[in-house]
Amino acid sequence: MTAVASPTRDPGLQPERTRLAWRRTTLSATVAAVLAAKTALHGGTSAAGVLACAACCALWLGFLLVANHRIRTLAATDRPAALSPRQAAVAVLCTVAVALCAAALVV
Repeated sequence: MTAVASPTRDPGLQPERTRLAWRRTTLSATVAAVLAAKTALHGGTSAAGVLACAACCALWLGFLLVANHRIRTLAATDRPAALSPRQAAVAVLCTVAVALCAAALVV
């Protein structure tokens, strides 16, 4: 009997997929922020609209910084370190807050 050799794992594929996922998520957040800004400024400006738009843009910038740092980390080594809990919390907080700001602008 011959043993079936298990395929060797290519360590470069998982970081590449994760990096592409971060890029897609960043693009989605950008689209959401642009649409929120368009909604806030459509039909005249109000103080609440401008404030919500500014908050949405600031949150988008925070997410962009976390995502960019993670993309650079994934591209730098073959075995990148795990995402820190602080970075994960910031990414989740920014994503949820952008969604809430966008929902507030629609209502």
